[in-house]
Amino acid sequence: MRLRGYFMIQIPSTAEEWLQISKIVYEQWQFPHCVGSMDGKHIIITSPFNTGSEYYNYKSNFSIVLFAVVDAAYNFIFVDIGSQGRISDGGVFKHTSLHRKITEDRLHFPMDKLLPEIGNNVPYVFLADEAFPLTKRIMKPYSGMHEKGTTQRKFNYHLSRARRVVENVFGIVSAVFRVLRKPMLLEPEKAKYVIMTAVCLHNFLRKSKSRNTYTPPGTFDQEDSMGNIIPGNWRSEGNNDLSSFIAIRQIPRKTSLEAKEVRAKFATYFYNK
Repeated sequence: MRLRGYFMIQIPSTAEEWLQISKIVYEQWQFPHCVGSMDGKHIIITSPFNTGSEYYNYKSNFSIVLFAVVDAAYNFIFVDIGSQGRISDGGVFKHTSLHRKITEDRLHFPMDKLLPEIGNNVPYVFLADEAFPLTKRIMKPYSGMHEKGTTQRKFNYHLSRARRVVENVFGIVSAVFRVLRKPMLLEPEKAKYVIMTAVCLHNFLRKSKSRNTYTPPGTFDQEDSMGNIIPGNWRSEGNNDLSSFIAIRQIPRKTSLEAKEVRAKFATYFYNK
C-alpha cells in the first residue's frame, strides 16, 4: 500500500487555482506557465524482514520513495509515499495517480496561453529534473553541457532557478524533522506514516501563524538584485549531509516530438528575454 495524500495536502481542482500558483512562480522566479515543481527521494530504512531485494535500491541501500509536487509557496500539493526502492525511478512516477491524471488530462489545467514574446500558445507545466520524462506537461533540462548564451543554457538556468522550491522543501523537512536524518528503524508500513506526518506538519506550519518561526526570513534560497542565488539557512550546519534522502536515479527516456516542441518554445522565450 502507498499513501497518496491527506487532509493537509490538496492539489488544485480548478484552472483558477493553478493560475494562482503560476502567478506566484512568475513573480518570484520569472518562469511563465509553471504550476509546480516535482521531485522524488529515496528515504533510507533498515532492511525489512522477509522482503528479499524488494526494497533494495540502486545505491545499495534499503528504501522507500517519497514523490512530491510543491507549489510556489513551498507547500506540498501532492505526495505519493511507499514505492519500494527496487522499482525503477521512472516507474515510481508512472504508477502515481498524478501521472494518470496528467495522461488523461483530468487536472483541470488552464487552457494553453499565448506568450507574446514568441507569438505561440504554451501549455501550463510542472518542472522536474533529469530523472523524469519530458512531456507536454513536464519540463526538464536539456541534457549535456551547453555554451554560454545558447537557448539551451538559458532554459536550463531558468528551470533550475524555479525548481529550487522543491529542493528547498525537501531540505527543510529533512533538517527540521530529525527522524529523516538517518535510516529509519521501522518497517516500511510504519515508516510511510512517519514520513506522511512530517509532510503534513510542514504544510500545517507553513500555513499557520507560526510560519515565521518554522521558516524564518532567510530560510529559503533567495536571489539578489544581480541575479546571484543566496543559499537558504537550511543549507547550513551540514544539513544536506545529515539527511537520509537519496536522489532518484536519472534514466534516459524517449521523448515525443510534441514535448520537445513545447520545451523549445520555452527556450526561445528565455532567449528573447
